[in-house]
Amino acid sequence: RRSASAPSEAVKVFITGASSGLGEALAREYARRAPGATIGLVARRGSELARVAAQLSGVRVLSFALDVTDRQVLTEAAQEFMAQAGGPPDVVIANAGISAGTVTGEDGDAAVFARIIGVNVIAMFDTFAPFVPAMRAARAGALVGIASVAGIRGLPGAGAYSASKAAAINYLESLRVELHGSGVAVVTVAPGFVRTPMTARNPYS
Repeated sequence: RRSASAPSEAVKVFITGASSGLGEALAREYARRAPGATIGLVARRGSELARVAAQLSGVRVLSFALDVTDRQVLTEAAQEFMAQAGGPPDVVIANAGISAGTVTGEDGDAAVFARIIGVNVIAMFDTFAPFVPAMRAARAGALVGIASVAGIRGLPGAGAYSASKAAAINYLESLRVELHGSGVAVVTVAPGFVRTPMTARNPYS
């Protein structure tokens, strides 16, 4: 973990899937736009998190190398982030996501399907859940979920990914209504094709 002092009033951001792709880009953008911010980076690959953290200047970085499907460890990271940052985050970005080809009826694809749903949907809930009580108490902050246009129109051979993003869109819509009037915003981001390591093998690009 790499950290440096930051004022208590500085922006506080927690990002999953931060070791590459959109997560890394978001971390860089917050570092550029919000000097003095505290940025929590979450991903499985500790070496890649260290690489990203080393390139973020002028901000405080808290890195957590973990698998977002481990609910207990993710919850502990969220609690540590709030303790280290001095309060709830201003922005939580549930960006962690995976994709793989899945074909119904193919041997072995059931496990892949379940893993994709676990990372892309269940872990989104688990990312937000530890922060919601504190954010509601503060009546401030935003929960941001990274979905996809694949959640609006399914892609052949990518049933699990498409289903997971459709579920994410609807979950976020439900959460938005649930938190209406609480002061906590819910934002759904549904990008089209973005060139990242995850999409490098996308046959539809």
